[in-house]
Amino acid sequence: MSDKFHTELNRLKQDTTEMVQFARDMLSESLNALFNQDTAQALQVYAKKKQIREVTIALEDRSYQLIALYQPMAKDMRLIACTLKMITAAERIGRYGKDIADMVKDLQDQPDFTQRLPMPHMADLVLGMIDDATVAYKTENLDPIKNFTSRDDTVDALWLSILREMLTFMMENPKTITRSAYYIMVARYLERSGDHTCKMAENIHYMITGEWIEIE
Repeated sequence: MSDKFHTELNRLKQDTTEMVQFARDMLSESLNALFNQDTAQALQVYAKKKQIREVTIALEDRSYQLIALYQPMAKDMRLIACTLKMITAAERIGRYGKDIADMVKDLQDQPDFTQRLPMPHMADLVLGMIDDATVAYKTENLDPIKNFTSRDDTVDALWLSILREMLTFMMENPKTITRSAYYIMVARYLERSGDHTCKMAENIHYMITGEWIEIE
C-alpha cells in the first residue's frame, strides 16, 4: 500500500480522534451547564450542532474515498471500518449533548432538588469510558477498554436508580415533575452514550485483533 494512503489514513485517524473528543466535550459541557444552570454555556454547546454534523459528513466521505481509491485489506480495512463506527457513535454522543443543553433554558425557573443526586457520578463514569475508548483507538492498546463490561453495568444500575428516584420525587412533590422528567431523559442519554462507547470498544477490539467481542 502506498505511502500516500497511509499518510491519509493516519490523518483520518487523528481527525476522528479529535471529533470524538469534540463530541465528548459537548456532552461534558452540556452537563456542566445543566448542573450549574448556566444558560450561556448551554447556548454555546447547542451552537455546535451544525459543526459536528459537518465534521461527520466530511470524515465519512474521506473514509469512503480511501476505500474506493486504495481498496485496503486486512488491518487497514478494519481501521477504516472502525473509524466509520467511531464517527457515527461520536455524532450521537454530541447530539445528546446538544439535547441536554437545550433543556437548560426550560429548567431555569423550576424547583431544584435538595437531595444530592448520583447524576454527576454517572456522568463522570460515562465521560471516563469515552476518554478510555479514545485512547484505545488512538494508541491501538486494549488495556483501557478491558473492564468496559463492569463499567457499563454500573452505568446501567445508576440509570435505573435515578429513574426510580425521579419517579419518587414526582409522586411526593408535583412541583418537581418537570425537572424530574428532564433528569430522567438526561440519565437515559448518559446510559445510551455508555452503550455507544461500548460499541466503540467492540469495534476497536476488532480493529486491533481481527476478533469480534460483545460487551453486554
